[in-house]
Order: sequence, then C-alpha cells, then structure tokens
Amino acid sequence: MPATDYQGSSPSSLTHFGRSILSLRREQVHSISMEGSSLEAELESFQQRVTDRFLELSSVVHDDLLSLSWVGKLLDCFLCCQEEFRAILHTHKAQVLRPPLDRMVSEYFERSVKALDVCNAIRDGIEQIRQWQKLLEIVLYALGHQRSIGEGQFRRAKKALIDLAIGMLDDKDSNASIAHRNRSFGRSSGSRDHHHSHGHSHGHNHSNNNSNNYHHRSLGHFRSLSWSVSRTWSAARQLQAIGNNIYPPKANDLVASSGLAMPVFIMNSILLFVMWALVAAIPCQDRGLQVHFTIPRNFSWAAALLSLHERIMEESKKRERKNSCGLLKEIHQIEKCARGMNELADSVHFPLTEEKEWEVRQIVQDVSQVCDALKDGLDPLERQVREVFHRIVRGRTEGLDALGRPGYSE
Repeated sequence: MPATDYQGSSPSSLTHFGRSILSLRREQVHSISMEGSSLEAELESFQQRVTDRFLELSSVVHDDLLSLSWVGKLLDCFLCCQEEFRAILHTHKAQVLRPPLDRMVSEYFERSVKALDVCNAIRDGIEQIRQWQKLLEIVLYALGHQRSIGEGQFRRAKKALIDLAIGMLDDKDSNASIAHRNRSFGRSSGSRDHHHSHGHSHGHNHSNNNSNNYHHRSLGHFRSLSWSVSRTWSAARQLQAIGNNIYPPKANDLVASSGLAMPVFIMNSILLFVMWALVAAIPCQDRGLQVHFTIPRNFSWAAALLSLHERIMEESKKRERKNSCGLLKEIHQIEKCARGMNELADSVHFPLTEEKEWEVRQIVQDVSQVCDALKDGLDPLERQVREVFHRIVRGRTEGLDALGRPGYSE
C-alpha cells in the first residue's frame, strides 16, 4: 500500500488529534474552575446572609433584647439558616458522601438531636409562663375593673400575687414538677392547641377542668421524637453536650471538602447559640449559661453573634436578674409588677386614699400591658419552637437518608 494512502499517519492528522485532546482538557479544567468558582460564591453568599441576620438581631435596643418578639426573630433566623444549609447539602450531595464531610455532617445531625430536648423543655417553660399570666389576669380582674377598690378585691389580688411569687421560685422541685409531664412536640400537639384556643371562651373553672381532663386523656397519645425530659434532665448539661467538640474546620478539611466544612461549622455554632439563648430566656430545668463558644472573631458572622452572647451574659449578671428563673423581658416585667404591688400592699389602709388608689391604678396598668404582651407573644413563640423541632427532625432524616444511615421517621 502506498504511503500516501495511509491518512492516519499524516503529520497534519496527528497535529489535529493533539489539538483536540488539549482543547478537551482545557474545557474540563475550565468546567472544574467554573464549578469551584460557583461553589465559592454560593458559600460566600450563605455566610453573608448569616452575617446580615445576626447583625439585625444584634442591632436591637437594650430594652428589647430577649423580649418575646426578639426571641421569635432569633428562631426565624435559625429556620432560614437551617433551610439554606439543607439546600447546600442537597445541591452538593456528592461531596457530602465523601470524607471528611460525611463525618462532619453526621456529627451535626447527631448534635441537633440533642436540641430536641431543649425544645421540649422550652415548651414546658412557655406553659409555666402561661400559668403566671393567669395569676396576673386575676390581679387585673380584681383591681382593674372596679369603680372603687375595696379590701376584698385587694385581698384576692394579693393572694394571686403570693401564688405567683411561689410559682416563680427557680428551684429544682418546681422545675421538675413541670418537666415530669413528659410532653413533646408529637402529633397531638395541634389538638392541644386547638383545645386551648377554645378553652378561653368558657368560665375559668370549667376551662381548668377541661384542660386537666384533656391532659390526662391525651398524655398517652403523644409520640416523642426526642428523649423524655426526665426529672433528672439538665438544661446546662444538655447545652454542654451540644457544644462539645465544636471547632473551626482545619485548612486540610476545608480543602478536602471544597469549603463545605465551613457551613457545617456555622450551623453547629448557630444551633448552640440559639439553644443557649432559649435556655437563657425561658424557665427550664437546671438552667446554666456557662457555655464556651470557640468562634474566631475574624469570621464575618462571628462578631454579631459573640456580641449578643456578651450582652446576654451581662444581663444575667445584673443584681436584679441573678436569681431570675428566666431573662425574658416579659418575665422581668412580671417580677417588677409583683414586687411593686407587694410593696404597696404592705402600706395600704382601707378605705384607700386618693394617692394610694392612684398608685394601685398605675401598677394595674403595668400589669395590663404585661398581660397583653404575653397574650400576643406566647402562642406564636410556641409555634416557632415547634417548627424548629420538626425542621430539625426532618433535616436529620433527609440527611441520614442521603448518607445511607437510619434516622427517625415522623
């Protein structure tokens, strides 16, 4: 066969083939570079949104820090971050299945399970505040709707205040008596809320009897998606368990995970902070706030989060808050109203002088404002805590399914 007939061995053909390979490799490198650039932009965007949310939370004026509305915004922040984190893991499932990211993600889900108990304990704390609200409403009814205040009305209000003072004692026994009810955000939660919303339309005694009867009937139907909050459960120990071994990712882990180790660390830190803030604000069993946050301040989102931590710790160290059963703003207002009314009760004589009656009316007005704040804020807060609970469960179930490991089912 003549050499000219063998086209495959011609120099021009080999050159063209070589160029094709080089072009293909350039396209592959360019594609990988574009993917890396896109992931980097996605992670930077996530960190920026986390930063913006915590900057907004930290911009709150002092008087509104740890108010019902602020705690609600904190939970909204957590839910948004959790949803975006879930989306990142879903988008980059291939990396999530490879070490070291598979271990990090799995550890986050196991840590989040510990937060479920905190949610259950916080719900008990919200219910406790509702009981205090009822006692304040007795004070309001006794003194706030009378043309003139007599000794009988004052005696009734004082008894309610004594019951309130006893109920607000932050001792282990009173906390355990609530925790042993062993409620959880199971499937019967909606039924309880429906019942509760209709109970207010009946008389006070009738409502209490119905509530008690309903509690005994429904207790057996609750399906806990977390461990039971037992008499020996401790919020302080639970927070320590959540915070164990949360450290910034090492450089080699960041490289090996294409940067995805960072959002895992961010969500670990947010989870710990949110649960810690809930325990700080709401009455729960064996509260303790000595939690260490290992977050370098050079992270864009860290400064605002650590600033909030410092402000809350400073609030807890104030003389009038040291023995409080919760740092929630509305709890402090309840304590101030009760203290003012009790001090006034020790100095009144009947019939009341115009000056003393004016003082009583002023305190009653404060009580009315607190009752309105609790009425408007407690139910939405409980719904948000429930949503956090279920979002954690769903996220963990989806995550472990993706990793090929068994998880909870709802």
